Amino acid sequence: MTHHNDTDVIRRLLTTPGRWAVVGLSTNTARAAYGVAEFVQARGNEIVPVHPSAPTVHGATGYATLADVPGDVDVVDVFVNSALAGAVVDEAIAVGARAVWLQLGVVDEDAAARAAAAGLDVVMDTCPIIEARRLGL
Repeated sequence: MTHHNDTDVIRRLLTTPGRWAVVGLSTNTARAAYGVAEFVQARGNEIVPVHPSAPTVHGATGYATLADVPGDVDVVDVFVNSALAGAVVDEAIAVGARAVWLQLGVVDEDAAARAAAAGLDVVMDTCPIIEARRLGL
């Protein structure tokens, strides 16, 4: 089964302030995750960097894994390659995240199906900046 993004879900995730764990976020300003996290944060969301080196990015304390993040996570924003995305989605399910957002170019149909079956909202193969512009947000 092929996942199709729901415009209403995208609009809700982009307009409802929440806590976004950004997996793959580092201090490397050349990486897409850096700019997207800044965009998400500027929209009133709390960001939580998740990266093995646990860096502080955009003033936010980083954690090595999703399991290390204290408190609730609303959205897990996935900036890892597609081969690693399934494990991140499984971690998102395990920590009780409410949604997973697999970035542009990150596609794992099986992981998307597992997340949806677990009750998570799923957005796949697109970017919050692109979607905000498309929706005029």
